[in-house]
Amino acid sequence: MSARIFLVVAEASGDALGADLARALKARDGAIELSGVGGAQMAAEGVPSQADISGLAVLGFVDGLLAYARVKRAVAATVEAILKAKPDVVVLIDSWGFTLRVAQGVRAAAPDIKLVKYIGPQVWATRPGRAKTLAAAVDHLICIHDFETPFYEPYGLACTVCGHPALGRFTPGDGAALRARQGFTPTEKIILVLPGSRTAEIRRIGPILWQAAELLDRDRDVRIIVVAAGSVAKQVTAQAPAAVRILDEHEKEDAFAAATVALAASGTVTTEVALQGTPLVIGYKLGWITWAIARGLLFKGKYATLMNVAADAEVAPEFIQTRFTAENVAAAAAPLLDDESARQEQVRRQDDALAKMGRGGTPAAEIAADAVLGVLAQPRLPSAT
Repeated sequence: MSARIFLVVAEASGDALGADLARALKARDGAIELSGVGGAQMAAEGVPSQADISGLAVLGFVDGLLAYARVKRAVAATVEAILKAKPDVVVLIDSWGFTLRVAQGVRAAAPDIKLVKYIGPQVWATRPGRAKTLAAAVDHLICIHDFETPFYEPYGLACTVCGHPALGRFTPGDGAALRARQGFTPTEKIILVLPGSRTAEIRRIGPILWQAAELLDRDRDVRIIVVAAGSVAKQVTAQAPAAVRILDEHEKEDAFAAATVALAASGTVTTEVALQGTPLVIGYKLGWITWAIARGLLFKGKYATLMNVAADAEVAPEFIQTRFTAENVAAAAAPLLDDESARQEQVRRQDDALAKMGRGGTPAAEIAADAVLGVLAQPRLPSAT
């Protein structure tokens, strides 16, 4: 009988991880039976969703409270789908709060099912106590950084370090081709705005990035473009100024490569842009209640951007919460537009940070697939029944 693996994701970034993992697992063993809960990218890899995850990309304390009933229903539906599929292993991808609740539900109902967490919570930056919580809920963790593993050692949770997933799916963009398609000259300066992939991010971060872009445009002849994630395309289109070129996700690599500078919400996309050799200025803003809790009790890291964390330096300027203003972002981006040497120096420092993150190594999905199959080969846990 072939092995059964169930993949669980809750939002767009996890959907991409799930699709990469599904592809890597199938390449290793075509007889594996894959099922899961996810989005369009996983469905394209032959893993259609067994539960509705729409609207689960919530951000912050207040948003989480408002979405509580929806999340609770989705957790119950996901656990039910897992129990019906009777998998040997469940892989819970990203989305800390949602996947933790799913793990706890599955563990209570079917303790013989093995549980793997793919991408752990940022215990080095917020709430190291989550390491103990996760160790009690799953059998194995696949994490991004080697500096994460010491947090889990006291609790006996086995870890595999995979590196940043964006490094493994890198495809060189063709900036010249995008400029030609859009009617831009080879020398025109392009500002790329990336306001996030969640509705709350578009609402809180988008206006500041657009204001910064417009400040930069006042004294310069620049083009402004945006790549709109499918999950928030309508919101981005409604928010963007009239002169902005709105590009579909299928053009994102070309857009990232074509840009002179990117103004971006903190997240996976910052690594993707840096891989294309484009300098970034990064911002982020939470709701004020969430920020008060995070700043006072939770957030312990110096930086929010993974490149900066890896370098232990502010390689890409980042402005969080009270420092995240249009004026600050524009002031940091101006030299990157006006001074080619400043631009090249930041790109060089970004490249050094990417090397520390594992650029050029084995893709994360390949390492993750091997880890999942390794867990699958281990003896089953004894059933509680």
